[in-house]
Amino acid sequence: MCGIVGLFLKDKTLEPELGAMLTKMLVTMTDRGPDSAGIAIYSNDSTGKSRIVVQSDTPEVDFVGLDVALGQVIGAPVSMRTASTHAVLLVPHGAIENARAALATVNPALRIMSRGDNLEIYKEVGLPKDVAARFGIEQMSGTHGIGHTRMATESAVTTMGAHPFNTGNDQCLVHNGSLSNHASLRRKLRREGIHIETENDTEVGAAYLTWQMQKGATLGQALESSLDDLDGFFTFVVGTKDGFGVVRDPIACKPAVMAETDRYVAFGSEYRALVDLPGIQEARVWEPEPAAVYFWSHTDQSTTEKVA
Repeated sequence: MCGIVGLFLKDKTLEPELGAMLTKMLVTMTDRGPDSAGIAIYSNDSTGKSRIVVQSDTPEVDFVGLDVALGQVIGAPVSMRTASTHAVLLVPHGAIENARAALATVNPALRIMSRGDNLEIYKEVGLPKDVAARFGIEQMSGTHGIGHTRMATESAVTTMGAHPFNTGNDQCLVHNGSLSNHASLRRKLRREGIHIETENDTEVGAAYLTWQMQKGATLGQALESSLDDLDGFFTFVVGTKDGFGVVRDPIACKPAVMAETDRYVAFGSEYRALVDLPGIQEARVWEPEPAAVYFWSHTDQSTTEKVA
């Protein structure tokens, strides 16, 4: 019984409030999952850099000189900013895969939370209000984001077991439900060269979508394929560099509600996660249909893809 939230902003004037809005939505879902929590923020920052977010249990040791050491290995300048147990490493475009591989040499104890041009994931064990506070999520701005508060069923309560999961550049996923064929699919994806870090079933779902998109599928097509290839009960909310998508399994026993205005699109496991959003009284509110795909893109806000 996990809690999911998502927010896609159409109105740029809301971007400075993204972190605060997402935090409030996720805190409302605390009783659906008190084990761990995480939020993915897609930044509108045009630094011209790619970013890798890493986590350490001993940041006071591991983050000292990390940017310099990584820059020496990849032969390019690296800058860093830290927030509690997480550090954001800014690397030149085109260097993100080299930097990711080099981190295993520089400090194999570091855990990679996310990588991409705009994506930053912050997650830890603990209640949403505590996780959000330690990283200053309320002060963050951005174009869209997703969040999750977890009640563990398939794997241990750890930082790496928390959602969102990032398995491709600027791609992440949060999940409420349980996948029954994750073990066999994990083996298949690893044979296909897809990196999977944990034994969590949700990471397999994220990796499956990455695999499909690496083969040329759009996010909508990958989500449609998931309805055939993933067994179990699931509601997915997926973030990409340009937008976010939603899909529910054909039985759709996991709760979900959406709201749309001319300023935003919002997702919550329950309506109470949405009640404080601006203009919610005038929003179009609906329950996503079973076995249907929904997607919103900043490239074309007029398009909502729905595949029955």
